[in-house]
Amino acid sequence: MSLIATLARLEALECGRARPLATVRHRRVSGRPLVFVPLTTAGEAGAPLGALVGTDRDAPRLLTVAQPRDRELRFAFLAELADAVLPHLESYADEVELVERAATDPETGQRTKVEAELCADAPQIVVPGRAAVDFVRLLGRSMRFRRTSEEDPEAAYPAPPRVPLLGRWFTHYGERARVPGSSLLLAATDLLNRHWATGQSSLEDQHLGALLAWVDPPDGVSGADAALRAELGRDARGQLLCPPAGPATDPAFDNRLLAPAVESYDRLRLRLAAAEDGAYAEGWLGELAVAEREIRRLLLSQLEPTWHAVWRALDLLRELPEGARVPDRWTRDRWSFTAHRDRVAAGEPPQPRRDDAVTAARKLAGRETAQAELDAQEALDDPLVLAGRRLAGEAFTGEVTEVVMAWSESKRPSPRPLITFRTDDRPQLGERTKVYRSLDGRPQSAELAWPEPDGSLVLRLLDRMGRSKDPAEGSVPAKGDRIAWTLFEHDQRGGPKLPEPEETPWTHGGPPSASAEDPDPVTPEDLL
Repeated sequence: MSLIATLARLEALECGRARPLATVRHRRVSGRPLVFVPLTTAGEAGAPLGALVGTDRDAPRLLTVAQPRDRELRFAFLAELADAVLPHLESYADEVELVERAATDPETGQRTKVEAELCADAPQIVVPGRAAVDFVRLLGRSMRFRRTSEEDPEAAYPAPPRVPLLGRWFTHYGERARVPGSSLLLAATDLLNRHWATGQSSLEDQHLGALLAWVDPPDGVSGADAALRAELGRDARGQLLCPPAGPATDPAFDNRLLAPAVESYDRLRLRLAAAEDGAYAEGWLGELAVAEREIRRLLLSQLEPTWHAVWRALDLLRELPEGARVPDRWTRDRWSFTAHRDRVAAGEPPQPRRDDAVTAARKLAGRETAQAELDAQEALDDPLVLAGRRLAGEAFTGEVTEVVMAWSESKRPSPRPLITFRTDDRPQLGERTKVYRSLDGRPQSAELAWPEPDGSLVLRLLDRMGRSKDPAEGSVPAKGDRIAWTLFEHDQRGGPKLPEPEETPWTHGGPPSASAEDPDPVTPEDLL
């Protein structure tokens, strides 16, 4: 935690209201996000209990499972979920734009520019918290390998036709959520925690109701009191006034309300199955419908407050202006969505259960690069974030007091202006340490030439001044300019090229086999 974040938490505790950690919004918030609020059965993380899903805050779609232990009812739930989610995802697949991007010619190995399709926009899914992000990933893993009756007529429990496709999309969104700065799958708690600091612990910040109580408390009530009521307040029946954001439910709700309703539903199903007379069975069928509606009512009472809380969080975030570099990161999300759309359309198999060594290394390297880029871009977009880097000695701001033109000593001299810079910050600079500033959206580097006795710094510009002997107009700061310099690079360099999976050395697992689960074949040496 940075010093700025620590100070903000102390201020929030003192004033009773969350304090801002950012002046701009560092994540994309779609104009038409798909909000997904799931619930699971206690003690069985993979058993869905219910969900609210939709893009209209006033008309969510309620999905429930009256008996989560019933495989057929669970498959029916997943089929309904696919009917609710897939049309929204597929609606973004057809509207594309043609852009140029670099590609490697497979025959010559040379880098060329080719024209490629890029989806004009990408669907965004918003869930209440991190646990719901994990649940999306878990659902994707449980669905994408299911066999349908069309694929395998002899399957013991065939899945509805669209369920495996939803699993592939959920897996992709779950993997993309692990990339720092991605906005395809977002948790409302993470969005709020990135932009506001509360006076409670990081663990308590995972409670969406308590978090919103700090960020936007009721009039005349402190954030601490409102958060305490959101966490512990109960009605006369002992039920929480602010149900947990899920996917886990409150034990008091499970034991006192849900369990009796499910038991009643089970008893009626047994009586209906045992009924032989047609008219007698119709009576039990009517009572069974009433019991199912009661379960739906109970689940809606737990889901609806969280549904409104997620939309309230999105409203608060939309009040912040979007950061300048957020569209660039969203473009990468659009490329990710487009690439997965193409894989699905090409009929490629679902994502493997475990990545091979090269794929795992590439993903890890990509996430590390994305994290470094995100840290740099947030600091460049937001003065408040930059202030934290300044306190850490990783950046400094100040004023140019003098500019002296100089050139390199070479056969073809290049401009190397010397800039005297006065700052009140204390950057961790050493001799010839490189620093960077943003010039027309791209980094310009300089190095520390020497410190002056009065505390000023003399910097030598190194690049982005054109190819002629004289610097290009606007590439050299003028006297009186105020500039922010950073000790960290703005753009991250890629790591070493990794081999193709088929060329993986034996020291790193060897080439991927057809099935990593198959045992070693039996050889004559294995027999006595």
